[in-house]
This record gives sequence, structure tokens and C-alpha cells, in this order.
Amino acid sequence: MLEVKGISHWYGERQVLRDVTFSVTSGHLTGFVGANGAGKTTTMRSILGLIRPTKGEVLFQGKPISDTDRTRFGYMPEERGLYPKMKVREQIIYFAKLHGVDGATAAKRADELLERVNLAERANENVEALSLGNQQRAQICVSLVHEPEFLILDEPFSGLDPIAVDVVLSVLQEQAARGVPVLFSSHQLDVVERLSDELVIISEGEIKATGSRRSLQEQHSQGLFRISVDDDAWILAQDGVTEVGREGEDLIFRIARGAGDDGSAGFAGDSDGADIDARGQAILQEAVSRGPVRRFNHELVRLSTIFKEIR
Repeated sequence: MLEVKGISHWYGERQVLRDVTFSVTSGHLTGFVGANGAGKTTTMRSILGLIRPTKGEVLFQGKPISDTDRTRFGYMPEERGLYPKMKVREQIIYFAKLHGVDGATAAKRADELLERVNLAERANENVEALSLGNQQRAQICVSLVHEPEFLILDEPFSGLDPIAVDVVLSVLQEQAARGVPVLFSSHQLDVVERLSDELVIISEGEIKATGSRRSLQEQHSQGLFRISVDDDAWILAQDGVTEVGREGEDLIFRIARGAGDDGSAGFAGDSDGADIDARGQAILQEAVSRGPVRRFNHELVRLSTIFKEIR
């Protein structure tokens, strides 16, 4: 496990990180989300020892992280770090050797990785001849070729088409499945939502939320329901019920805490989640009495909604 504990950092008089604290656990994919300039890259560089934070520390396996620990990390920077005049396969082998992998093993792993990311046919081309998306795939291979114990990837999906995104997603999931902690940043919130087990949300150098993706979604979805019926006007007439949106024939609505005191479909609740759920069930029962109910469920908000609410 890696722990970032109370990191603060200044560039001159400008503070870019404020008491940043979070952890990345083995076998989990942790999405690191924030707008441009939020502090993601500075935090990653602090972990990697590329900058020394003004305050705070980084622990790996419970001890202060060392340069030896970092040699076992795989890192993919946002700015591509490949040599444009070097052939793709040769470059992957070269970086493997820098990490102490012998030549034969490096070549075998390079071939396996190139096949895995569907880049084998371009193995003997110079990096500069590849599209930006294919350069990104090559960069992924470089970060994995020495079989790292920890992965840090800064915008790994940048420039990838949807098919390539799926390939990289599956590769990272395979790494997590073998126990590797993975920390990655991305502006593509839909991808983060699909991939992440855990989330860290940063804004203006401060951590705004951490936790499992599911728990954060549930926390921000309290009172949110989806229903599909022939007539839903009566639902919106209920006390404390508001329309959040519509998707096709589905109404997405929210029940406010403490609503229902007027005796409308539901009951007088105090303010806890159980009462809101009971109110939702009462609305469902009323809907069934009025006609067919094609869909009814708790609705989970998208990551993009959470990001907007807390940044």
C-alpha cells in the first residue's frame, strides 16, 4: 500500500498542494480526478521523487518511500517520454534493461506487451511514425515491461480511440488482478467511472473526496430514484419530490429529506435514508395501483455530477 500523508507544496509564493492525504491499496484501481491545475501531476511527481514536497511524506508498505522502492514502480507521464527516432520494440527493450531486466527476458516481455496492446505489426517502426494514440500504447508497454509493483499513470487514455481505450482498460484491470496498486489520472470521467475501484478527487490543491466509487456515488445519490410509468405527473405533485431529469420514458426524481409530512404518497419522515427509501417504496406502491410500472430503481449519479458538486 502507498500512503500520501499531509503533502503541501509551494512554487515560490504559490501554494499548489494543501495537506494532500490519501492511500492506494494493493489490487485496486484508484482514479485521481481533478481539473487542469488541480494538483494531480504535482502529487504524482511527489510520489515519484521528481519533486520534494515542502511538507508531508509518502509511505510505501508502511515505511518512508525510498529510491529503491521507486525503481520498482511503473510510470507513464502525461508528456510522452519516448525517443522519436528509436524503433518501438527496441525502445521497450531499452527501458526494460534500464530497470535491470536481462536482454532475453526484456525481448520476450516486449513482444508479449506489443501483442497485448495490438501494436505488434508496428514494432519495428520509429515512434515518430506512429499516431498519437499508438504512441500512447507504446508508452503503456514501457511502463509495464519491468513488471512493476506499483503503477502510476498520468492521463493514460489521452489520444486513444474507443477501441484502444478498451484495450488499455483491460490491461490495467489485469495488473490490478495480480495485486498491483494502480493510481491513474484522467479527464475522461466516463472512463474513470468504468475503471475505478477507488476515487480521489482533488480541487485547487486540496482533496475534496476519497473512497470507493460505489460509496461516493451512493452518498451523492440519496433520495434519487428512476421510474417509468405511463403518467408520472402525480409523482412530481408530491410534497418534496423534484424532477432531476428524463431519459427516454424514464423520470429521474429526488425525494427531499423530511418530505411527506402532508400525507402524500409516503409518510412523515425525520431525515434519515431509511425514511427516504420507505417514501420511495410508497410512491412505487401508488404507481403500481395506477397502472404498469416498467422500471423502478435507486438511481446512482454519474461521476461527472459528483465532480461538479464538490469541486
